[in-house]
Amino acid sequence: MAHVRTYNPHVRVGNWKEDVTLEEETLKNFILQKDRGELTVQKEGDLRQNILKPVSLSVSQDGFLHFGDTVMLVNSGGGEHEQRGSCVLSIIADSSSITSQSDSNSVPHLRGPLQVGGAHSMTPCVRNAFIITSVDRTSDGEVLRYDQSFALRTTAGFAGELFLASDHKTFLKCAKKSRLQELSLVEEFDFLCWWKVIYFDPQERLENEGYPVQVNSKVLISHCKTNQCLAALGNHILWTPFGKEYELSAHTFLDSHKAERDNNHWLFLMAHPANQNQSLMQLQQDSDITDEQRETQEDTQVKECR
Repeated sequence: MAHVRTYNPHVRVGNWKEDVTLEEETLKNFILQKDRGELTVQKEGDLRQNILKPVSLSVSQDGFLHFGDTVMLVNSGGGEHEQRGSCVLSIIADSSSITSQSDSNSVPHLRGPLQVGGAHSMTPCVRNAFIITSVDRTSDGEVLRYDQSFALRTTAGFAGELFLASDHKTFLKCAKKSRLQELSLVEEFDFLCWWKVIYFDPQERLENEGYPVQVNSKVLISHCKTNQCLAALGNHILWTPFGKEYELSAHTFLDSHKAERDNNHWLFLMAHPANQNQSLMQLQQDSDITDEQRETQEDTQVKECR
């Protein structure tokens, strides 16, 4: 039977000196990690404080998307085979994804590769804000057009300027739940990060090729290498540090008419000109809640009068 110590280090029995020294070293390491901000509880707090920091979305003056715009990518939900709510393309990260001060002299930021998920919060923040980036040296401010290649990049600073990428699925590299084509945020920019916007209606797709992409209108986002569209999967749930979220993948879902299903329908949301701290969908949700409350109050008043 192995020796079991029956006394605490204050009782000078056996290797008491070694036990006291070990406790002192443990406390010293704890204080050192606390001063450096390397404790797990500190990293989790820093992660939430930085990744949920509000971001001001861009405002479109002409109603079109432009390179350099900061937008949110939203799937409005629906589904015949699944009851799927609206979701936003968002970063999935934990404390291990943050670069420590010992790794570099720069400000702590997220490092790739990272997962993405469909979060339900419509509040613009570092986690769900993406910048439309040129891949062919098109200058910022130029209009984004249908079938024109572009990249989606996270914001600068804590988000680390990572690029949304995808590639053909393999046995070892695929989405966790659905086993479809995986999405990830990577640091290195290459052809795997190229995407293009496709017009929503298949019957008018060719006629709209080359026309500017309108803000807040349904579109398809296709991966240039694999020709698979960005999709939200309502029947596959991910457990993340921020709660339950939908799994996202690059896969084209077709209905009986060979048209893309609502899993592949996305909106580029920008800020409302009157309130730049909120997206148009968030303002619409607040308006719907206000209308419901007003209707409830009116029904209550009618019942009281009766």
